[in-house]
Amino acid sequence: MIRQPSRHCTVELQALPARIRHVRRIVSAQLRYWRLDALVDPATLGVTELLANVHRHARPSKQCTLELCALLDQLTVSVHDLDPTLPQIRVADTWETCGRGLSLIAALSESWGVRPDGSGKVVWFTLPVLAPVLGEARPVPACWDTMPLEAARMTDGSRARVRSARAG
Repeated sequence: MIRQPSRHCTVELQALPARIRHVRRIVSAQLRYWRLDALVDPATLGVTELLANVHRHARPSKQCTLELCALLDQLTVSVHDLDPTLPQIRVADTWETCGRGLSLIAALSESWGVRPDGSGKVVWFTLPVLAPVLGEARPVPACWDTMPLEAARMTDGSRARVRSARAG
């Protein structure tokens, strides 16, 4: 029997630098909820790049929709914006501080692409979902398993990384 053959999440936002950090947290939490912890880092890195491209290049509006869709063996991350200009991979010189976003997406993903959509476009990438071994249990910390003192002093974001590293 197949449980949850597909899962879907949509976030509408304006691609502003202050909001990108919050969207990364939403993506991270959603993937952990779906038990796709191994995809958190590559997915949030890809989301950051796609939203930064919307912020930098999309005209007339920074309004966009982020979509996560997890099928049985694949996570698809896509961003739809209202700018019809299709992006292209370019080769950035070593001294340039930008221009590597789509190259990074291509390197971290299984596949990626761009397609026109209505009055705008969709840029997407996929990551493979590794199926968990049947009967595999996630470790549950015992009540005496306390967080190290240094971790307790970290910020909330840092503390979450410590927990995910121990649990994953």
